[in-house]
Amino acid sequence: MLSRIAESLFWIGRYVERAEDSARIIDVHHNLLLEDPWVDEAAACGALLDVMGVGADVEAPRAATVIALLALDETTSSSIVGALRCARENARGVREVISSEMWECLNATYHLLGERTDASSAGGQRAFFEFVKERAAVFAGLADSTMSRDDAWRFLGLGRSLERVDMTCRLLTTRWADATGSAGWVTTLRCCAAHEAYLRTYRKAVDSSLAAEFLLLDRLFPRSVYASLSMAERRLAELSPSAGRVGGANDARRILGRARTELEFRSVGELLPDLPEVLRSVQSACVLATDAIAARFFAATQAVPWHEETPWAG
Repeated sequence: MLSRIAESLFWIGRYVERAEDSARIIDVHHNLLLEDPWVDEAAACGALLDVMGVGADVEAPRAATVIALLALDETTSSSIVGALRCARENARGVREVISSEMWECLNATYHLLGERTDASSAGGQRAFFEFVKERAAVFAGLADSTMSRDDAWRFLGLGRSLERVDMTCRLLTTRWADATGSAGWVTTLRCCAAHEAYLRTYRKAVDSSLAAEFLLLDRLFPRSVYASLSMAERRLAELSPSAGRVGGANDARRILGRARTELEFRSVGELLPDLPEVLRSVQSACVLATDAIAARFFAATQAVPWHEETPWAG
């Protein structure tokens, strides 16, 4: 597969997942402000923008600032609208390797964003977030049901898994920084589509430590950090099988493997007291793994310089 196509598929997976997870994170934040009238809006909004890595120069941000920067800004791929625009542009260039249904889903989503963003600006944020989550779910379902299990599907899934790790870490960071009341964690679990799965697993009321444990370490829930790291590892193993008897096949797989084992073989009692640092470490591993993937699979080969032939002086 051409490196250009592989890279586009990788980033389509990341951008669609980023849009969906950003909608989930902002939804959690929006509900927090509605549920707790005593929360400091400027401090909460500033903390969220800091975790998401945007708006460092914004003073006294409000809820409208969060929506503008993280949801509606078309100029950056860090926002929902910008991520979906980038996903569509990448899909336009690889239409020969994705199904027509996948392209139509992204294209229709992009063209529907105009009226949805207008509704969001008018106060219909919840409907906008639900629209983004539903369209991302449709795209994921189409990818799983219409693509052959070849390298194109693997790169798409690899990008989606890495972005999910990063965004779940961001979601946990925003929640852990706030008051850890059970009501807030119920909202967090619901926005991750994890509330029912949590209740079936623990069969008790939501507890902050158990909720964090579930989203971080559960092996069976696909949005947990551990499960997403494991999925990314599997996609890398399929893309670059190890032929040797020593070590892994590539740097990205080693980086993700170390991050996963740090979670897997440390007790919950060790992880939770130092959760913010654990999450930062996992996010750093995702950044390093992305760089390693780019170097291994996407590095463009330099063009061979053409030299004018000299006349043969025979």
